[in-house]
Amino acid sequence: MASTLTERLSQLVKTVRGQARITESNVQDMLREVRVALLEADVALPVVREFTARVKERALGAEVVGSLTPGQALVGIVNRELALTMGEGVADLNLLTQPPAVILMAGLQGVGKTTTTAKLARHLMEHRKKKVLTVSTDVYRPAAIEQLATVTAQAGATWFASTPGEKPVAIALAALDHARRHYFDVLLVDTAGRLGVDAALMVEIGELHAALKPVETLFVVDAMQGQDAVNTAKAFAQHVPLTGIVLTKMDGDARGGAALSVRHVTGVPIKFAGTSERIDGLEVFDAQRHAGRVLGMGDIVALIEEVHKGVDLAAAKKLADKVRGGASFDMSDFLAQISQMKKMGGLSGLVDKLPTQLTGKAGGLGQAEMDRAERDVRRMEGIICAMTRLERRKPELIKASRKRRIATGAGVQVQDVNRMLKQFEQMQEMMKKMKGAGMMKMMKRMGAMKGFGG
Repeated sequence: MASTLTERLSQLVKTVRGQARITESNVQDMLREVRVALLEADVALPVVREFTARVKERALGAEVVGSLTPGQALVGIVNRELALTMGEGVADLNLLTQPPAVILMAGLQGVGKTTTTAKLARHLMEHRKKKVLTVSTDVYRPAAIEQLATVTAQAGATWFASTPGEKPVAIALAALDHARRHYFDVLLVDTAGRLGVDAALMVEIGELHAALKPVETLFVVDAMQGQDAVNTAKAFAQHVPLTGIVLTKMDGDARGGAALSVRHVTGVPIKFAGTSERIDGLEVFDAQRHAGRVLGMGDIVALIEEVHKGVDLAAAKKLADKVRGGASFDMSDFLAQISQMKKMGGLSGLVDKLPTQLTGKAGGLGQAEMDRAERDVRRMEGIICAMTRLERRKPELIKASRKRRIATGAGVQVQDVNRMLKQFEQMQEMMKKMKGAGMMKMMKRMGAMKGFGG
């Protein structure tokens, strides 16, 4: 996520922290680096100018005078101004209306609008306990309606059928009537997109807005588009009263410019961010936490939330009881641990939220290192799946002939099987030292930390 910007700013943070005192000279040096980093990240020029002016004013102002750690004070200023630029805090959805609350999803074609509609349905069901209906008014793009039906089913929400032969406004009004008669709390309307902004698109979205009178009009924008995303957002905001932004593909190698520019240009807050391709890969956008991630400070709160969401505490307790009772940690348990990690977004999803100091380099681990680590995890999973139940329970039985069979079944080399068995032995030793109780303490601590953070 925003890897280039994160790396540049993280290096700058390290340099600034080493400053003994704040002077106009080192502030100017820092601002020059910040300006270059932001422009390289495709941040809009007016945003860069305003941001650097605010940082300079605060850095040379009274709040830093007498500071015992001026370097940290400068980092704090940059962090606060980044958060302010992106919205300062959390902007929630406004659902305070007579049900059904209508949410209109706007944006160009190819930004992930349809998938985001289903993700938002899942979010509203899980976190707001709402009964959600989705409908597609995209009668132009082939299979757009069927795509929404598929992802809505994955989200567990209800889909309202429409056909390409109908008029978009007629589809939307029929869905609204259905939502009223069947007591839905929220109606999510997925609108048509175009490859670029055009008059027909703006007329249609305007007609839908006038007919539905939505409580929220969310503009879905691809975080990887940079300056183009900002220009598109500005065009939509001039024709439709937007209430919020949803940034998609935040898990990609985005330059980060959209997140820093789009709120400034449109004047509306970023409300959600797409963090993965999974149907639950949508999180409420917190400007303060996102600023920390961009600066390489990580997002420990989000990491704890992922652990709490992904870890099966009942399964963890069962494993703890097993180990504490004297039974050994076997390959099936190892496979279950890999599965738990995948539920938490895999290695990349977890490492992305760790501070730079823990990952060892600015911007976290490199993409090549991360890809290699992910491949290693998938290889281990394949090797264990190629074993028999007996072999998983008693890995000491795995000798030369069994290793060859397992390697063939998993599509790997015998050396890979040997390496995995060695790693498993190390894991087994660690589990013996924990004796089960340590693992449960760790799980409880995670739960307590989540409660403290929320």
